[in-house]
Amino acid sequence: MRLLQGQAFWDLFRQAERSAFHLETRDAYDVDDENPQLARFLEGHRDDDYAWFQPWLDLMKDATNRGVEVSRVRVVTVPLPDYHRWLLSITPENQCAGEDIRYVPRHLAGELPSDDWWLYDDSLVAFNVVDPAGRGAGVAATDDPHIVAYCRSVRERLWQLGTPYAEFAHATL
Repeated sequence: MRLLQGQAFWDLFRQAERSAFHLETRDAYDVDDENPQLARFLEGHRDDDYAWFQPWLDLMKDATNRGVEVSRVRVVTVPLPDYHRWLLSITPENQCAGEDIRYVPRHLAGELPSDDWWLYDDSLVAFNVVDPAGRGAGVAATDDPHIVAYCRSVRERLWQLGTPYAEFAHATL
């Protein structure tokens, strides 16, 4: 495996030709750019300024405009913890950028990997790496065929169980 950080991680999206899939399994994430917006949401404020989010949205638009299918499954505890309530409120921005997002309640998910990961073009897996404080520290990438095959099978199983964002949001909010 090789550790990729910063621009090297973003380059995986620029190099993807067909697909980029993300599995998210945590109830909360400690992301510096998100923390102020999450705090405002928890105080009851609704922000419509997504300047902090725009670099990511632009990266996703670039990928989807090239024909790359960007999708994710979020495995969530129900009722939703605060972080996922906030994330649900901003997910329309991801969708406008071309992402297809589904939700799977944790109690229905069955066995889950212990790490979040991205699967690119069904040939490269990039595991999210976190530091001891729980903050993102890059990704550990591998093209090991056994690991790729396992991640593909997890994606297929969870995608079939997943509820599309709009349907999940309507039932949850």
